[in-house]
Amino acid sequence: MRKIPLRKCVATNEQLPKKELIRVVKNKEGEIMIDPTGKLNGRGAYLKRSLEAIELAKKRRSLNKSLSCEIPEEIYEELKKYVNG
Repeated sequence: MRKIPLRKCVATNEQLPKKELIRVVKNKEGEIMIDPTGKLNGRGAYLKRSLEAIELAKKRRSLNKSLSCEIPEEIYEELKKYVNG
């Protein structure tokens, strides 16, 4: 039986399988982007794939804290589109 990698959602603090989360990355240049592959270089933070988690992260500024930079509004809009399909 294979071990399933778990990661913690920065908004809800839930431990979930890595495949059920969205990874947001800040690279060395300070660019912030969504990482659908989970393999981009840089500092990563994970969010649960739900609108509630995205709203909670925005309200609590938990993405800002975990990536230690200001997260632009466009990233939250992109995350919402990503969740809605």
